[in-house]
Amino acid sequence: MRLKRAGASALLIECRDGEQVEAWRSELLRRRDAGDLRIVDIVPGARSLLLDGVGPGTVEALAALPEPRRSAVSRDQWPVVPIPTVFDGQDLADVATRWAMTTAQAIDHLTTTDFTVAFCGFSPGFAYMRGLGEKFSVPRLDAPRPRVPAGSVGLAGEYCGIYPTASPGGWQLVGRTSETLFDVRDEPPARLGPGTRVRLVAA
Repeated sequence: MRLKRAGASALLIECRDGEQVEAWRSELLRRRDAGDLRIVDIVPGARSLLLDGVGPGTVEALAALPEPRRSAVSRDQWPVVPIPTVFDGQDLADVATRWAMTTAQAIDHLTTTDFTVAFCGFSPGFAYMRGLGEKFSVPRLDAPRPRVPAGSVGLAGEYCGIYPTASPGGWQLVGRTSETLFDVRDEPPARLGPGTRVRLVAA
C-alpha cells in the first residue's frame, strides 16, 4: 500500500490488486464510522482508493495501520442483490467457446458466481463487478458497438457489468435485465454501489 497526496484535502492509496482495494475499503469504512478516521468520501478504483475530505492527522493514522485482511465478515455484511437476467446476449456463444463450455454450462457458471461491485465508472451507475477471476477473463471487442441497450449484461477482462443506460460499449454481451440500476430520483441514484454483492438469476 502506498499513500500519495491528491490535492489539498485528498489522499490516494495505491494497492496491488482488487482484493487489497476491497480489504482497505471495508477497513476504512469501519474505522471512519467508529470515529477513528476523519474522511468524507472513500472512492474505490481498480487498484486504488481515493480518500477525499481528509482531516488533520489522517495521514499519520493511515501510515500506522496494519494491512487489513479480507474477511468473510466484511463480505457478509452486505445483502445479495438478485438481478433477473435473460441470457440471450449476442456474444454468449463466443464466451462459452472461450471457456470451453456449452452455452448452458456458461449460463450455469454465471448464475452460480458470487459477484461483488468493486467500483463504479464509465457512466453513472455502471458497476464493475468482480468474481469471475483471471481464469474466466474475456477480452473486450476489437471495435466497440455504437449503441448497447440499457440493461445489457456484459463481460470484459475479469469484470461483469450491466449497462444502466444505453451507450456505446465494447463489452461481450451475455444477457439482459429489465431492472432499473440508475435513477437520479432515487437515494442513492445507483442501485449497485461498491461492496454490493450481486447474483445473476436466470429469468
